[in-house]
Amino acid sequence: MAEPLVVAVVGPTAAGKSDLSVALCKSLGGEVVNADAMQVYRGMDIGTAKISTAEQDGVPHHLLDILDVTETATVAEFQQLARAAIDDCVTRTAVPVLAGGSALYIRAILDDFVFPGTDATVRARLEAELHAEGPGALHEKLKAIDPKAAEQILASNGRRIVRALEVIEITGGPYVATLPEHHYVYPGAVQLGLDVPRPELDERIGRRVDRMFDADFVDEVRGLLNKGLIEGKTANRALGYSQVIALLNGEIDEVEARERTAQATRRFARRQDSWFRKDPRISWLPYDDPDLLEKAQEVIAQGNRGGSGDVVGVERGPSSSTGAVDARG
Repeated sequence: MAEPLVVAVVGPTAAGKSDLSVALCKSLGGEVVNADAMQVYRGMDIGTAKISTAEQDGVPHHLLDILDVTETATVAEFQQLARAAIDDCVTRTAVPVLAGGSALYIRAILDDFVFPGTDATVRARLEAELHAEGPGALHEKLKAIDPKAAEQILASNGRRIVRALEVIEITGGPYVATLPEHHYVYPGAVQLGLDVPRPELDERIGRRVDRMFDADFVDEVRGLLNKGLIEGKTANRALGYSQVIALLNGEIDEVEARERTAQATRRFARRQDSWFRKDPRISWLPYDDPDLLEKAQEVIAQGNRGGSGDVVGVERGPSSSTGAVDARG
């Protein structure tokens, strides 16, 4: 008996993952499972480029708009929610199609990844250190005991730094060792990556940011502040939202808010690229291929379990590199 098919459409959010995911669902009889860490929040629509009801084109979407901005969803909790959605789809013989640019979330869902526990005492102490000393100091501490983990975590991301230090203290081993290996929990999994050359990626990011601000993004953030956005531990760290908060606080003007958002997004895009490119099982397809859907269907039909990491159907030049953030995808 063949293993149930589980498809993941990954890569830069500017590449059109949402559109391809919907098209695949319509051709395969599938349903989309959101794997974007920020699209789970209600009201965070413009800044996360959340797919609209009209764009969903009748395809059921799971894990969109399930949390308030004051709530926090850890990767472990997201893993449970996503796997429950996948299992539900499989039970009803619908093909689950994961879509998102959160590489760690994709890996945690698809791979055999057991999360280390937590220790309230250790966590409280580290959070107190974070409050007193700032994320930079804790990042230096992490760099000293686990350089590889420090390379993968931004010096400004206090929440992840605290978690890494907590895991190291609890397990007695490096944090990187707790990251998932390339071993699917779903043997029928197929990953498709959408490839965007970096120069095009950078341009698309700039256009995406302009569209966000032109579409009343500032008003969206203002409304979310009234719903507790600042109090949330995760939602207010989303790309663009912290920059608009600074704008609303009078710390910067809109021109600088746009530029900071674009810069942060480009940096994030490169980290996305680095994460996804390390997975040799992903079959990469040119994002603008006129036969994209057909080629994606071919890869799925072949049951690709171990892609070469090369782009299917295109010669890669030295500047061709994925990693982006798009309006929707």
